[in-house]
Amino acid sequence: MLCFWALLCFLFLVMPCSMWDLSCPTRDQTRRSRTKRSWVWNQFFVLEEYMGSDPLYVGKLHSDVDKGDGSIKYILSGEGASSIFIIDENTGDIHATKRLDREEQAYYTLRAQALDRLTNKPVEPESEFVIKIQDINDNEPKFLDGPYTAGVPEMSPVGTSVVQVTATDADDPTYGNSARVVYSILQGQPYFSVEPKTGVIKTALPNMDREAKDQYLLVIQAKDMVGQNGGLSGTTSVTVTLTDVNDNPPRFPRRSYQYNVPESLPVASVVARIKAADADIGANAEMDYKIVDGDGLGIFKIAVDKDTQEGIITIQKDLDFEAKTSYTLRIEAANKDADPRFLSLGPFSDTTTVKIIVEDVDEPPVFSAPLYPMEVSEATQVGNIIGTVAAHDPDSSNSPVRYSIDRNTDLERYFNIDANSGVITTAKSLDRETNAVHNITVLAMESQNPSQVGRGYVAITILDINDNAPEFAMDYETTVCENAQPGQVIQKVSAVDKDEPSNGHQFYFSLTTDATNNHNFSLKDNKDNTASILTRRNGFRRQEQSVYYLPIFIVDSGSPSLSSTNTLTIRVCDCDADGVAQTCNAEAYVLPAGLSTGALIAILACVLTLLVLILLIVTMRRRKKEPLIFDEERDIRENIVRYDDEGGGEEDTEAFDMAALRNLNVMRDTKTRRDVTPEIQFLSRPTFKSIPDNVIFREFIWERLKEADVDPCAPPYDSLQTYAFEGNGSVAESLSSLDSISSNSDQNYDYLSDWGPRFKRLADMYGTGPESLYS
Repeated sequence: MLCFWALLCFLFLVMPCSMWDLSCPTRDQTRRSRTKRSWVWNQFFVLEEYMGSDPLYVGKLHSDVDKGDGSIKYILSGEGASSIFIIDENTGDIHATKRLDREEQAYYTLRAQALDRLTNKPVEPESEFVIKIQDINDNEPKFLDGPYTAGVPEMSPVGTSVVQVTATDADDPTYGNSARVVYSILQGQPYFSVEPKTGVIKTALPNMDREAKDQYLLVIQAKDMVGQNGGLSGTTSVTVTLTDVNDNPPRFPRRSYQYNVPESLPVASVVARIKAADADIGANAEMDYKIVDGDGLGIFKIAVDKDTQEGIITIQKDLDFEAKTSYTLRIEAANKDADPRFLSLGPFSDTTTVKIIVEDVDEPPVFSAPLYPMEVSEATQVGNIIGTVAAHDPDSSNSPVRYSIDRNTDLERYFNIDANSGVITTAKSLDRETNAVHNITVLAMESQNPSQVGRGYVAITILDINDNAPEFAMDYETTVCENAQPGQVIQKVSAVDKDEPSNGHQFYFSLTTDATNNHNFSLKDNKDNTASILTRRNGFRRQEQSVYYLPIFIVDSGSPSLSSTNTLTIRVCDCDADGVAQTCNAEAYVLPAGLSTGALIAILACVLTLLVLILLIVTMRRRKKEPLIFDEERDIRENIVRYDDEGGGEEDTEAFDMAALRNLNVMRDTKTRRDVTPEIQFLSRPTFKSIPDNVIFREFIWERLKEADVDPCAPPYDSLQTYAFEGNGSVAESLSSLDSISSNSDQNYDYLSDWGPRFKRLADMYGTGPESLYS
C-alpha cells in the first residue's frame, strides 16, 4: 500500500498541473494575463487492482469560471460514469469505486461538463478525456498450446532444433517488464536445452540412441520480469520422441540352421522360415533375402514375408531321396535402404547357412508316362491287346507292382489289364457310335505295401468302321396337291449316317426295283447328298387314293458300302391357288358343306358336356329331397323329446320301459343312411351274464361307444346320444339292518338298553347281554 501511495505522489509531482486542474496557469500566463481560457484536457492514470477500502482518487476537474463559491456544478458522463467513476459536483474530484483490471479494459473514455448551478446552463463546452489503467504485474505467462509433443531423429547432432514453445503474458508489453518472458528448462537436462528468448528446444547431447531410450519428458518454464526475482512464471511439458533411423544392420541370431523335410513334400511348399534381427523399426527394418551360394539354387527359392520380415524358403522342384539326400544353402539378409551416414558401423547385411535334409518316404509306384494314348478299331475282337502301361517303385526297395483298372472309370467293363504285365485287352465289343473315347485310370499297387497306389491315365480312341447304314435325316411329312403338274418337286430328302468316314459322307439315292416303274412319282439324285421327289402325272384324287408310299434306296460310300430302304409317305391334299395344302383327309368329302371335322367334334363335345351337367343337377336335387334315414318317424335330428314324469322309482314302468334298457342282448334295428355307403360291419355284442351292476354299466357304455364309432349308418355324427340304463341293483347294496344279525359284525348295541322302555325290544334283539333275545 505504501508503494502505491508513493507512486501516486510521484505522478502528481512529475505530471504538469494542467493535466489535473483547469486553473493551473501556463508559462505564458505567468508573463501576461488573459480574459478567458477554454478547457484543456489530458489523460488521467490510475493503477489497476486497487484493493483499498476507500474510493481511489483519480484526479480533479476545475474550470476558470469556478470562483470557489459553489456556483459551478460538475457533471461526468461516458464509460463507467456513476458505476465505476464518480465525481464530486462541487469540487470536481474524481474517484474510482471498483477494482479495475487493465486486462479487461485498458482505458475509459469519459466526458466532463461544468454547469451554472442556478441556471443549469453550461459555462464551459463539454469536453472528453481518457482515464488509462496503469498496468501492474498480475498475470503469469501461459502456454496456450501446451502440452507439446515433438519428434527428433535419433543420433542427431547437438543443437538440432526439436520444437519451439511460446508463452503469452496478459500484462502490458509496453509498460515495464511485466510481459517480458524468458524460458528455462526445469526437466530434461542434459539431453535438451531451450533458448531463453525464443523458446526453441534443441538437442544437447550427441548420439542419442532410440534403441536405448526412445522418449523423453521435458518441463519448460516461462518467467516474466525478464526472469528477475518477484516475476511470475508458468510451465508446460514437452514429450520428445526419438524417431528411428537405419543405424542397425540386420544380424542372423545363428550361423547355421538345419531342417528335415520329407521327399514327398509338394512343390511350392514351405520348407523353413528364418529371420535376421534388426533393432530398427518400420522401413528401416525392411530387408531382402537371397540365396547367394549352395547346391540347391535350382531346387529352392527364398522370399520375404512383408508382415514379419521373415525369409520363407520354398521348394521349386520335386525332391527325390534316392537322387540326393541333402542340400546346403548360403542365405544373405540385407536392408533395403542403407543410410550412408552409418555405413561406417559395418556392412548392413549378414549371411547364414541352411542345411536341408531330405527324408525318405515310401512312395507309390510311378508310371513311365503321365498319359498313355491308345487306339483300337471298333471291329476288334474281344480279348485283343490294345496297349501296355508300365510303372515302377521309386524307392530303393523296388517292390514289384500289380496293375488294375479303376472300375469307376470303366463302369461297363470294356477293358481288362494283366495284373503283372500291364497289358490292356478288350473285354467287350466296342461301338464308336456309343462312346468314341474311353478315359480310364490304371492303378499300380506295391506288392509289399498295398496302401501305396499310383495312378496312370489311359485315353483309348475307338477307330470307326462302316457298320451303320444311312437313313433319312428326319421324318418327312410330304404332301402332293390334287392339281399337281407332272415334273413338280414335292419333297427334297437328305440322309445321315452314324459313321464318320475320314473323307466325309457321300450318299446315293434311287427308287427300289419295285417302285422304279411306278406312274406317280420319280426320284432325282442331286449328287450333293440330297435327292428330289417329282410327280410323274397330274390328277391326283383323294377319293381314289389319299396316301402313297414311296420306297427309297440309300447307299453310302463306305468300304464295304451299306444301304437301307426308307419309305416316304405322301398324302394327297386339297390345295389353294398358291399350292398350300388345306385338307388332306378323304373323309372331308362326306361331311356337310361348310363344316369341317374339327368343328363337328367340338359341337358334339359341347352337347355331351351339357347333358352331363343336366344329369348331375337332377341327381343332386333328388338326393336333397330324400331323408338321410329311411325311417322318417324316428328321425331325431329336428325333434326334441321331453319327459317330465318323475315316476315311482324302480318299480314304476309307466314312464319308461325298463325291460328294454335292461336287456343288453336286444339289437337295435339298423338304419341305413342314404348319404353314406356302409363299409364297416357291426361288432357282435357279447351276452352279459350275471355280473355286478358296476361292471354291467361299464360294459354297456363301452359297447355303445364302439357301436357309435364304427357305425356309418347311425344318426348324424354330431348328434347327442343318451342312455337310461339303471342296472340290476344298488352299488351300495341294502341299507336295511334286518339281516345284520346274521353277519359277523362286531358292533356293540348294548347302549340301546339305556334308551328306555321304548327301545327294549331292539335292545333284546341286538344286545349281547344275558337278557338278549338270541343269547
